[in-house]
Amino acid sequence: MKKPEQRSSDARIWRFFRAGGFDQVRLDTGRDLLELERLDQKLWVALACPVDSVQFDIRTLALIDTDGDKRVRAAELLAAIKWIGSLLKNPDDLIAGKDEIRWSAINDAAEEGRAIAAAARRATSALGKTDTDAVTIAEMDSLEKVLSQKPFNGDGIITEDSADNDAMRAIVNEIMTACGSVTDRSGKPGISGEKVDTFFAQARDYDAWYAESQRDPAIRPLGDATDPAGRAIAAVRDKINDYFVRCAVAAFDDRAVSALNGGEKCFEAMGTKPLTFESTEISGLPLARIQPYRPLPLVKDVNPAWADKIGRFAADAVRPVLGTRESLSESEWQRLLAAFAPYFAWLTRQPAAAFDTLGIARTRELLNGSARTTLATLIEKDKAESATFDALLGLEKLLRFQRDLSTLCTNFVNFKDFYSKGGAAIFKAGTLYLDQRSCDLCIKVDDVVKHSLMSAMAGTYLVYCECRRHAGNEKMNIVAAFTNGESDNLLVGRNGVFYDRAGNDWDATIIKILENPISLGQAFWLPYKSFVRMIETLVARRATAADAQSTTNLGKTAAAATSTNASVPPAFPNKLDIGVVAALGVAAGALGTFVATLMGYTAGIVRLGPFAIIGALAGVVLLISGPSLILAYIKLRKRNLAPILDASGWAINAKARINVPFGAQLTRVAALPPGSQRDLADPYAEKKSPWPRLIIVAIIVYAAYAALDHFGFVNTWTGGIIGHKRAAAEKSAIIDKTPAQAAPESK
Repeated sequence: MKKPEQRSSDARIWRFFRAGGFDQVRLDTGRDLLELERLDQKLWVALACPVDSVQFDIRTLALIDTDGDKRVRAAELLAAIKWIGSLLKNPDDLIAGKDEIRWSAINDAAEEGRAIAAAARRATSALGKTDTDAVTIAEMDSLEKVLSQKPFNGDGIITEDSADNDAMRAIVNEIMTACGSVTDRSGKPGISGEKVDTFFAQARDYDAWYAESQRDPAIRPLGDATDPAGRAIAAVRDKINDYFVRCAVAAFDDRAVSALNGGEKCFEAMGTKPLTFESTEISGLPLARIQPYRPLPLVKDVNPAWADKIGRFAADAVRPVLGTRESLSESEWQRLLAAFAPYFAWLTRQPAAAFDTLGIARTRELLNGSARTTLATLIEKDKAESATFDALLGLEKLLRFQRDLSTLCTNFVNFKDFYSKGGAAIFKAGTLYLDQRSCDLCIKVDDVVKHSLMSAMAGTYLVYCECRRHAGNEKMNIVAAFTNGESDNLLVGRNGVFYDRAGNDWDATIIKILENPISLGQAFWLPYKSFVRMIETLVARRATAADAQSTTNLGKTAAAATSTNASVPPAFPNKLDIGVVAALGVAAGALGTFVATLMGYTAGIVRLGPFAIIGALAGVVLLISGPSLILAYIKLRKRNLAPILDASGWAINAKARINVPFGAQLTRVAALPPGSQRDLADPYAEKKSPWPRLIIVAIIVYAAYAALDHFGFVNTWTGGIIGHKRAAAEKSAIIDKTPAQAAPESK
């Protein structure tokens, strides 16, 4: 006999519980969490979840999300569990979910554990806690805030506060102005080593670029006056080129002169507007009146919008190069451009314009001084504190993981929190109160259209709401699952109130509905309600048509009465149309046939006794409501949470079903509290006449009597006192005949 294979000594026996129609792993001990990496991920409920749309500590999620993609994946969760598992002496501390830790509970066998334990000791000492060795998350947050405000806080960034004199503080500001700033751990702007290196590299490039102009006289034809002259030329260069081109076109064909000067329509349009010298209508005109081969005037007849810039150009550029003059020819303009061509070419090679404000003198002072060495020393001094802050960050990470990892796993590896009574799953955004119901399954939605495309496969009645608060300044969209009650009053545009997990109330308005069965009760009454709505629609349509016909006839009668032939009486329609009579006859015949057939079946059922009657009535009800119930039951069994969460960014790995009993827990219908007292007297209730009820009862009694009397039951039950005996007897004989008895007679 072959021996059975022995189980490996390191094999783990997992325990599962069933909820939502599938098996989910139990995570009852810290060892269960630490062994999760050995559990097949096909048995996990989720494999990824978004960071920004779940009700969970955002700082903890950021520490788990090591790649910063705003999603927590299974591998990142396992890495977090493995990290904290190596730092805790007792793994069951993960299940407790405490927000404090004793440094004596930290495993200091490894180097990282010793550093974090030492940080915990320093933290308790800094907090002045001599009676305990425990530190909480709140205390860590406050301690980190205090330490981060120090000038040197270990992030490698220095601020103005890090400098010990005004000169160094000025240099820090100059570097931030030239190269931008980075945010220090304290929240203040500062500079890093990379910023310092970039600044001094750009300063060297700027110094070399400026030295080029000092070596080549052609770059500075006017010496120190070259810069203002160059700026004056640059301000009007394009406009002067435009002027001389227009003059050349005018010389080519004098018919273009009027259009080149703007044309009369341009000036007519300006005549109807308030103008200033800065108006685009004026500045868009040529510098001066366009004429063939006309020199550019520099003093008179200049476009008033450009007069100041042309005057500066004449004083700073024309006069030093060409001498004083009142006009400038095109050839002189080209000579001026040629003289400044090396200067403009040199400007295009400028490495960093930010140093124009700093100036060459200050730039060379910084390059030749000891500023860079001093800044490097300050940055190294700041980095020296990094070990302390890294240890404190590790302690904070340890505290948050100890408190939150178990909760995250029961909303990720399994959905224990969701399927527990009163559980608050992390994807639940709050509770929606609408139509005398409270919906607990509400999820935040970023894009309603995109979300609804995926969630349509959930088989659930979903209502999308736009939520606003604080006069509409705060907005968000949610989707709520209605899993109990009716859908008659759920319409786009209806308003409710949404309470988020923090207890804040939002005005909620329905903007979209995905219809699916809500409950079996709704499905049972659906055929009857549909029939009533159909009758109401037909009656309303007939009443509308009759009202319209009556109005038309009244108009015709009034027109006939006021006509010149008023003495002639209007023609009345025939008493009754033949087609109407025929239709009524056919309808009456069909109704009579149905009643006779129904009476035939009813007689046989009545003879079988009261239970048969009840069964027949139940059969009729099931015949009407059965198809709707069956269809609703099939759809309700397929209600699935997975598409709703997948549309919100989750990666659900199972069919998380929402059956009818669980749906009743997610959506609660209004009910009076136990022991409530009710006053049924409504002072505003409509006064009901007893006659309609009496008439209906009389009709039912008469119909029942007529049916029973027709088959002889009344005569039999009363001992022949009343009722038709012979007709009933014949009918009973026909009914009572069996096939065996009827066969001889047929022969």
